[in-house]
Amino acid sequence: MGWWGRVLVIAAAGRLITTALLLAFANAQPANAWTGASPSYPDFASMWDGRWYQIVAFAGYPSELPLTADGHVGENAWAFMPVYPAVVRVLMGLTGLDWAVAAVIVSVLATLAATLVFYRLMLLVLDESTALFSVVLFSVAPLSPILQVAYAESLNLLLLASALYLVLTRRYLAALPVVTVMCFTRPSGLAFSLFLVLHVLVRWIRRGSTGDSVRDIVPPFALAVASGLFGLAWPAIAWGVTGSLTAYTDTELAWRSAYIGHGHLVPFAPWYQGLSWWATHGLGLPGSAWWGILGVAVLVALATLGLLSRPARRLGVDLRLWLASYLIYLLAVFFPQSSTFRLLVPLFPAAGAFAVPRSRAYRIGIVLASIAAQVWWISIAWRVDGYDWTPP
Repeated sequence: MGWWGRVLVIAAAGRLITTALLLAFANAQPANAWTGASPSYPDFASMWDGRWYQIVAFAGYPSELPLTADGHVGENAWAFMPVYPAVVRVLMGLTGLDWAVAAVIVSVLATLAATLVFYRLMLLVLDESTALFSVVLFSVAPLSPILQVAYAESLNLLLLASALYLVLTRRYLAALPVVTVMCFTRPSGLAFSLFLVLHVLVRWIRRGSTGDSVRDIVPPFALAVASGLFGLAWPAIAWGVTGSLTAYTDTELAWRSAYIGHGHLVPFAPWYQGLSWWATHGLGLPGSAWWGILGVAVLVALATLGLLSRPARRLGVDLRLWLASYLIYLLAVFFPQSSTFRLLVPLFPAAGAFAVPRSRAYRIGIVLASIAAQVWWISIAWRVDGYDWTPP
């Protein structure tokens, strides 16, 4: 069996485990806003944001932003990018399948393809055995259920893994179309642009030992600029269609208004605001401002220690630069709540670092812990318990 066969067997086993877990939860699922009691797998897998992607696929985007009773922009389709629903709609047209089934098929196929690319990416920095075990961790990861439901994460993961592979193998021109599509699948262009800027900076600093010239640095720098422009393109399109400069950010902010009210996006403030809110309203602790400051400081310290750890160093400079860039992006713009777990999926190269230890007890333990964490995530985030306080 070739390398692709071994990887696909592992990937399929991971998806079967997750399917069994989702079916068990679906069987126990009461009737809710999206499905009846004990829904089928496709119906259970197309809840939550899956319904928004379905709206995009059939109705597109509003030219007028919906307003709440107090005059603020409400939740609407502009928060969801067009590539994934477009691909699902094409499959529906070719096969006659309904939305839910077609969406799951697209997600699963994209995940299997992403797993193959992930293995090739890990082979650039790890030995074959460790790379293969990293595929195991990738396939049973705590957030892996999101890769087989009607969400864009699986398709974005395929594009992101491919873009990282092309950058690490210095094929910047080939990466351009991949990055372009990726930027209209999930909001990742600005983080990828930051990664490329850091990548260029490191190459420039090391030019004395690598022999890189200015000419060698131009392609990755051009890709960095393009990624940044594509990252800003969707907010610009929303502005052009609706006439509101802040249409996209106002739409995204609508989802956090239930926690902290309406306001403007202030870079690097959301985590401070969120952790302060959770300390006060979630845990009932006094001095919420200090908890926000302390929480952010602790998270930054833990991330720094993780990136500097010996297993992480095995990933090489470039993959750690991506991890750092995406973490900085999350810190700058996202508000911490239950969907933040899903937003950690682009940190998937970290699976390679977790795969480095060779102890059999460790490896069995981390696989079992990952599967247990899947159960926990489905329980708190995907299953509908009658009150929408933990959206996935």
